Amino acid sequence: MTLNYFQVICFIWALIGVGSRIIMGIMGDKWKTWELNSAYSEDKPKILTFIGLLGYALVGFTWYKVFDSDIGNSWIIAALTTVTLIKISVILFNYNKFRTFAKNTLNHKKKMAQLNMGVILFSIILILMGIYLY
Repeated sequence: MTLNYFQVICFIWALIGVGSRIIMGIMGDKWKTWELNSAYSEDKPKILTFIGLLGYALVGFTWYKVFDSDIGNSWIIAALTTVTLIKISVILFNYNKFRTFAKNTLNHKKKMAQLNMGVILFSIILILMGIYLY
């Protein structure tokens, strides 16, 4: 079985979503400490700029593949990746606001539970899209 580009995007994105939730469960409060002190420290880590630019490139390449390939419904995953540009842009251009949001979310169990459920549900949808849509 050969996977096309859009299936790969679906499965990798779902793997990141589910994998990060598993790691969060294993690490417990250490995850929160790591996120606030390393991934989203008070001074924006320089790696975030590189990752953000990589994200922009991935969205651009995904749209290129929509028009370059003959895969039905490919625009759906391209549109979903485009929505990630909101988070990427906030991280790149309004980091302190994003960090405040992350801090508030990480420090409220109900918000974290809602985020985790949303990520798991979205990951399931991505897996189903990768299997049945592409």
